[in-house]
Amino acid sequence: MSHRTHISRLAPSPTGALHLGNAYAFLINWALAQQNGWGLVLRIDDLDGPRTKKGADELAIKDLEWLGLDWAGLPYYQSDNLRGYSSALDELKSDGMIYPCACSRKQIEQVQAAPHGNEHELRYPGTCRPFSTSGFLTPPASKSIAWRLIVPEQPVEFDDQVHGHQVINIQKEVGDFVVSTKEGLPAYQLAVVVDDFKQRVSHIVRGDDLLSSTGRQILIYRTLGLSPLPRYYHLPIVCGPDGRRLAKRHGDSRVASYREKGISPFRVVGLIAFWCRITEQRQLMSASEFAEKFRLELVPHHRITFSYKDEQWLCG
Repeated sequence: MSHRTHISRLAPSPTGALHLGNAYAFLINWALAQQNGWGLVLRIDDLDGPRTKKGADELAIKDLEWLGLDWAGLPYYQSDNLRGYSSALDELKSDGMIYPCACSRKQIEQVQAAPHGNEHELRYPGTCRPFSTSGFLTPPASKSIAWRLIVPEQPVEFDDQVHGHQVINIQKEVGDFVVSTKEGLPAYQLAVVVDDFKQRVSHIVRGDDLLSSTGRQILIYRTLGLSPLPRYYHLPIVCGPDGRRLAKRHGDSRVASYREKGISPFRVVGLIAFWCRITEQRQLMSASEFAEKFRLELVPHHRITFSYKDEQWLCG
Protein backbone atom coordinates (compact mmCIF):
# COMPACT_ATOMS: atom_id res chain seq x y z
CA MET A 1 0.00 0.00 0.00
CA SER A 2 1.38 3.43 -0.86
CA HIS A 3 0.48 6.89 0.36
CA ARG A 4 -1.81 8.68 -2.10
CA THR A 5 -0.87 12.10 -0.79
CA HIS A 6 1.36 13.86 1.73
CA ILE A 7 -0.08 13.87 5.25
CA SER A 8 1.24 14.89 8.65
CA ARG A 9 -0.37 14.78 12.08
CA LEU A 10 -0.65 16.74 15.29
CA ALA A 11 -0.72 14.17 18.08
CA PRO A 12 -1.16 15.65 21.57
CA SER A 13 -1.38 13.28 24.52
CA PRO A 14 -4.12 14.16 27.06
CA THR A 15 -1.87 13.42 30.04
CA GLY A 16 -1.59 17.12 30.83
CA ALA A 17 -1.93 20.61 29.38
CA LEU A 18 0.08 21.74 26.35
CA HIS A 19 3.09 23.86 27.29
CA LEU A 20 5.27 26.16 25.19
CA GLY A 21 7.49 23.27 24.08
CA ASN A 22 4.45 21.48 22.65
CA ALA A 23 3.22 24.69 21.01
CA TYR A 24 6.62 25.16 19.36
CA ALA A 25 6.61 21.65 17.82
CA PHE A 26 2.96 21.81 16.73
CA LEU A 27 3.36 25.29 15.19
CA ILE A 28 6.37 24.17 13.16
CA ASN A 29 4.52 21.04 12.05
CA TRP A 30 1.54 23.16 10.96
CA ALA A 31 3.82 25.66 9.17
CA LEU A 32 5.56 22.90 7.21
CA ALA A 33 2.16 21.48 6.24
CA GLN A 34 1.06 24.93 5.04
CA GLN A 35 4.24 25.47 3.04
CA ASN A 36 4.33 22.04 1.41
CA GLY A 37 0.63 21.37 0.86
CA TRP A 38 0.46 18.44 3.27
CA GLY A 39 -2.85 17.29 4.66
CA LEU A 40 -2.93 17.60 8.45
CA VAL A 41 -4.88 15.41 10.87
CA LEU A 42 -5.39 15.76 14.62
CA ARG A 43 -4.92 12.58 16.64
CA ILE A 44 -5.41 12.32 20.39
CA ASP A 45 -2.94 9.75 21.74
CA ASP A 46 -5.12 8.66 24.68
CA LEU A 47 -3.99 5.11 25.45
CA ASP A 48 -1.99 5.98 28.58
CA GLY A 49 -5.00 5.21 30.81
CA PRO A 50 -3.75 5.99 34.34
CA ARG A 51 -2.07 9.26 33.26
CA THR A 52 -4.88 10.53 31.01
CA LYS A 53 -6.56 13.59 32.52
CA LYS A 54 -10.25 14.25 31.97
CA GLY A 55 -10.84 17.21 29.69
CA ALA A 56 -7.18 17.49 28.62
CA ASP A 57 -8.11 16.58 25.04
CA GLU A 58 -10.65 19.42 24.78
CA LEU A 59 -8.16 21.81 26.36
CA ALA A 60 -5.47 20.84 23.83
CA ILE A 61 -7.87 21.43 20.94
CA LYS A 62 -8.82 24.85 22.35
CA ASP A 63 -5.13 25.77 22.78
CA LEU A 64 -4.25 24.76 19.20
CA GLU A 65 -7.18 26.73 17.78
CA TRP A 66 -6.24 29.75 19.92
CA LEU A 67 -2.73 29.68 18.44
CA GLY A 68 -4.29 29.79 14.95
CA LEU A 69 -3.76 26.17 13.89
CA ASP A 70 -6.27 24.09 11.95
CA TRP A 71 -6.53 20.56 10.50
CA ALA A 72 -8.75 18.36 8.37
CA GLY A 73 -11.78 16.59 9.82
CA LEU A 74 -12.67 15.62 13.37
CA PRO A 75 -10.08 14.61 15.97
CA TYR A 76 -9.13 10.92 15.84
CA TYR A 77 -8.86 9.10 19.18
CA GLN A 78 -6.52 6.13 19.57
CA SER A 79 -8.91 4.52 22.07
CA ASP A 80 -11.43 4.13 19.21
CA ASN A 81 -9.03 1.88 17.26
CA LEU A 82 -8.33 -1.00 19.67
CA ARG A 83 -9.30 -3.59 17.06
CA GLY A 84 -6.59 -2.32 14.70
CA TYR A 85 -3.91 -2.78 17.36
CA SER A 86 -5.20 -6.26 18.21
CA SER A 87 -4.92 -7.27 14.54
CA ALA A 88 -1.30 -6.07 14.42
CA LEU A 89 -0.48 -8.00 17.61
CA ASP A 90 -2.13 -11.14 16.24
CA GLU A 91 0.01 -10.84 13.12
CA LEU A 92 3.20 -10.45 15.18
CA LYS A 93 2.22 -13.47 17.31
CA SER A 94 1.48 -15.68 14.31
CA ASP A 95 4.85 -14.74 12.79
CA GLY A 96 6.64 -15.59 16.06
CA MET A 97 8.01 -12.05 16.36
CA ILE A 98 6.79 -11.31 19.90
CA TYR A 99 6.79 -13.25 23.15
CA PRO A 100 5.03 -13.05 26.54
CA CYS A 101 6.90 -11.50 29.47
CA ALA A 102 5.89 -11.49 33.14
CA CYS A 103 8.95 -9.59 34.43
CA SER A 104 8.38 -6.66 36.77
CA ARG A 105 10.42 -3.45 36.61
CA LYS A 106 12.02 -4.42 39.92
CA GLN A 107 13.15 -7.77 38.50
CA ILE A 108 14.68 -6.01 35.47
CA GLU A 109 16.46 -3.51 37.74
CA GLN A 110 17.98 -6.38 39.74
CA VAL A 111 19.72 -7.81 36.67
CA GLN A 112 23.13 -6.14 36.58
CA ALA A 113 23.41 -6.49 32.82
CA ALA A 114 20.42 -4.18 32.34
CA PRO A 115 21.74 -0.60 32.34
CA HIS A 116 19.44 2.37 31.75
CA GLY A 117 18.47 2.94 28.12
CA ASN A 118 17.59 6.51 29.15
CA GLU A 119 16.24 8.27 32.23
CA HIS A 120 12.88 6.49 31.98
CA GLU A 121 13.72 3.06 30.56
CA LEU A 122 15.76 0.03 31.50
CA ARG A 123 17.36 -2.26 28.97
CA TYR A 124 15.48 -5.57 28.98
CA PRO A 125 17.98 -8.40 29.52
CA GLY A 126 15.94 -11.02 27.62
CA THR A 127 14.84 -13.05 30.67
CA CYS A 128 11.65 -14.38 29.03
CA ARG A 129 12.95 -14.48 25.46
CA PRO A 130 12.40 -17.94 23.92
CA PHE A 131 15.36 -19.89 22.56
CA SER A 132 13.47 -20.32 19.30
CA THR A 133 10.39 -18.74 17.74
CA SER A 134 8.70 -22.14 17.33
CA GLY A 135 7.15 -21.98 20.78
CA PHE A 136 6.76 -19.69 23.76
CA LEU A 137 7.37 -20.33 27.42
CA THR A 138 3.95 -19.03 28.46
CA PRO A 139 3.89 -17.80 32.07
CA PRO A 140 1.22 -19.04 34.50
CA ALA A 141 -2.28 -17.79 33.71
CA SER A 142 -2.43 -16.11 37.11
CA LYS A 143 0.27 -13.64 36.08
CA SER A 144 -0.42 -10.60 33.95
CA ILE A 145 1.86 -10.54 30.94
CA ALA A 146 3.25 -8.02 28.51
CA TRP A 147 4.36 -8.88 24.98
CA ARG A 148 7.83 -7.96 23.73
CA LEU A 149 9.15 -7.66 20.18
CA ILE A 150 12.21 -9.74 19.32
CA VAL A 151 14.79 -7.10 18.43
CA PRO A 152 17.68 -8.10 16.14
CA GLU A 153 21.29 -7.20 16.93
CA GLN A 154 21.81 -5.06 13.83
CA PRO A 155 21.01 -1.34 14.19
CA VAL A 156 18.23 0.56 12.42
CA GLU A 157 19.37 3.35 10.08
CA PHE A 158 17.36 6.25 8.70
CA ASP A 159 17.82 9.82 7.48
CA ASP A 160 16.30 12.53 9.63
CA GLN A 161 15.43 15.80 7.88
CA VAL A 162 16.92 17.86 10.74
CA HIS A 163 19.69 15.74 12.29
CA GLY A 164 20.83 13.80 9.24
CA HIS A 165 21.78 10.12 9.13
CA GLN A 166 20.89 8.16 12.27
CA VAL A 167 22.12 4.74 13.43
CA ILE A 168 20.17 3.35 16.39
CA ASN A 169 21.09 0.05 18.03
CA ILE A 170 17.78 -0.82 19.69
CA GLN A 171 19.02 -4.08 21.17
CA LYS A 172 21.89 -2.27 22.85
CA GLU A 173 19.73 0.66 24.04
CA VAL A 174 16.54 -1.01 25.32
CA GLY A 175 16.60 -4.64 24.19
CA ASP A 176 13.37 -6.44 23.32
CA PHE A 177 10.74 -3.76 23.98
CA VAL A 178 7.09 -3.94 24.99
CA VAL A 179 4.42 -3.74 22.28
CA SER A 180 1.49 -4.75 24.50
CA THR A 181 1.25 -3.87 28.19
CA LYS A 182 0.27 -6.00 31.17
CA GLU A 183 -3.03 -4.12 31.14
CA GLY A 184 -3.72 -5.57 27.70
CA LEU A 185 -3.32 -2.24 25.89
CA PRO A 186 -1.06 -1.59 22.89
CA ALA A 187 2.17 0.14 23.88
CA TYR A 188 2.91 3.59 22.46
CA GLN A 189 5.44 2.33 19.90
CA LEU A 190 3.00 -0.12 18.29
CA ALA A 191 -0.04 2.17 18.43
CA VAL A 192 1.80 5.03 16.74
CA VAL A 193 2.86 2.82 13.83
CA VAL A 194 -0.60 1.30 13.33
CA ASP A 195 -2.24 4.73 13.40
CA ASP A 196 0.32 6.47 11.21
CA PHE A 197 -0.04 3.76 8.58
CA LYS A 198 -3.84 3.72 8.80
CA GLN A 199 -3.96 7.51 8.41
CA ARG A 200 -1.39 7.42 5.56
CA VAL A 201 0.95 9.73 7.49
CA SER A 202 3.96 10.47 5.30
CA HIS A 203 5.72 13.23 7.31
CA ILE A 204 6.27 13.15 11.08
CA VAL A 205 7.42 16.30 12.87
CA ARG A 206 8.24 16.06 16.60
CA GLY A 207 10.87 16.64 19.29
CA ASP A 208 14.31 15.05 19.04
CA ASP A 209 13.78 13.38 22.42
CA LEU A 210 11.89 10.79 20.31
CA LEU A 211 14.79 9.98 17.97
CA SER A 212 15.44 6.63 19.66
CA SER A 213 11.71 5.83 19.54
CA THR A 214 11.84 6.30 15.78
CA GLY A 215 14.26 3.38 15.50
CA ARG A 216 11.75 1.17 17.31
CA GLN A 217 8.86 2.39 15.18
CA ILE A 218 10.76 1.75 11.95
CA LEU A 219 11.52 -1.77 13.18
CA ILE A 220 7.79 -2.34 13.79
CA TYR A 221 6.98 -1.00 10.31
CA ARG A 222 9.42 -3.47 8.78
CA THR A 223 8.38 -6.40 10.97
CA LEU A 224 4.74 -5.88 9.96
CA GLY A 225 5.74 -5.43 6.31
CA LEU A 226 4.34 -1.89 6.10
CA SER A 227 5.63 0.63 3.58
CA PRO A 228 6.56 3.25 2.67
CA LEU A 229 8.18 4.64 5.80
CA PRO A 230 7.33 8.21 6.76
CA ARG A 231 9.91 11.00 6.55
CA TYR A 232 11.01 12.19 9.97
CA TYR A 233 11.75 15.71 11.23
CA HIS A 234 13.10 15.76 14.80
CA LEU A 235 13.24 19.24 16.26
CA PRO A 236 15.51 20.29 19.15
CA ILE A 237 13.28 20.38 22.22
CA VAL A 238 12.59 23.36 24.47
CA CYS A 239 14.27 23.28 27.88
CA GLY A 240 14.25 25.37 31.05
CA PRO A 241 17.26 27.43 32.17
CA ASP A 242 18.70 24.29 33.82
CA GLY A 243 18.95 22.51 30.45
CA ARG A 244 16.26 19.96 31.33
CA ARG A 245 13.13 19.42 29.26
CA LEU A 246 10.50 22.10 29.90
CA ALA A 247 8.19 20.93 32.70
CA LYS A 248 6.30 22.00 35.83
CA ARG A 249 9.58 22.40 37.72
CA HIS A 250 10.28 25.46 35.55
CA GLY A 251 7.04 27.19 36.51
CA ASP A 252 3.75 27.52 34.64
CA SER A 253 4.43 27.48 30.90
CA ARG A 254 1.02 26.08 29.92
CA VAL A 255 -0.50 27.60 26.79
CA ALA A 256 -3.87 27.69 28.60
CA SER A 257 -2.34 29.77 31.39
CA TYR A 258 -1.26 32.51 28.97
CA ARG A 259 -4.62 32.34 27.20
CA GLU A 260 -6.52 32.68 30.48
CA LYS A 261 -4.36 35.69 31.48
CA GLY A 262 -5.51 37.46 28.32
CA ILE A 263 -2.10 37.33 26.68
CA SER A 264 -2.30 37.51 22.88
CA PRO A 265 -1.55 34.31 20.92
CA PHE A 266 0.58 36.58 18.71
CA ARG A 267 3.01 36.88 21.63
CA VAL A 268 3.36 33.11 21.97
CA VAL A 269 3.80 32.67 18.20
CA GLY A 270 6.22 35.62 18.16
CA LEU A 271 8.36 34.03 20.87
CA ILE A 272 8.48 30.75 18.92
CA ALA A 273 9.46 32.73 15.78
CA PHE A 274 12.34 34.24 17.79
CA TRP A 275 13.41 30.74 18.90
CA CYS A 276 13.32 29.62 15.25
CA ARG A 277 15.48 32.60 14.18
CA ILE A 278 12.74 34.01 11.97
CA THR A 279 13.22 37.29 13.81
CA GLU A 280 16.22 38.76 15.62
CA GLN A 281 14.01 40.24 18.35
CA ARG A 282 10.83 39.06 20.01
CA GLN A 283 7.84 40.58 18.23
CA LEU A 284 4.14 39.87 17.72
CA MET A 285 3.34 37.44 14.92
CA SER A 286 0.32 35.48 13.69
CA ALA A 287 0.44 31.77 12.88
CA SER A 288 -0.14 32.51 9.17
CA GLU A 289 2.78 34.98 9.11
CA PHE A 290 4.92 32.40 10.92
CA ALA A 291 4.08 29.84 8.21
CA GLU A 292 5.09 32.29 5.48
CA LYS A 293 8.45 33.13 7.07
CA PHE A 294 9.47 29.82 8.69
CA ARG A 295 12.54 28.07 7.26
CA LEU A 296 13.56 24.70 8.61
CA GLU A 297 17.25 25.36 7.94
CA LEU A 298 17.16 28.34 10.33
CA VAL A 299 16.08 26.25 13.33
CA PRO A 300 19.07 25.75 15.67
CA HIS A 301 20.29 22.18 16.11
CA HIS A 302 20.90 22.71 19.81
CA ARG A 303 18.19 22.66 22.46
CA ILE A 304 16.20 25.86 22.88
CA THR A 305 16.10 27.55 26.29
CA PHE A 306 12.93 29.18 27.61
CA SER A 307 14.59 32.01 29.50
CA TYR A 308 13.49 34.48 32.15
CA LYS A 309 13.59 37.20 29.46
CA ASP A 310 11.23 35.11 27.31
CA GLU A 311 8.79 34.81 30.20
CA GLN A 312 9.01 38.54 30.94
CA TRP A 313 8.29 39.39 27.30
CA LEU A 314 5.35 36.95 27.10
CA CYS A 315 3.72 38.50 30.12
CA GLY A 316 4.22 41.99 28.72
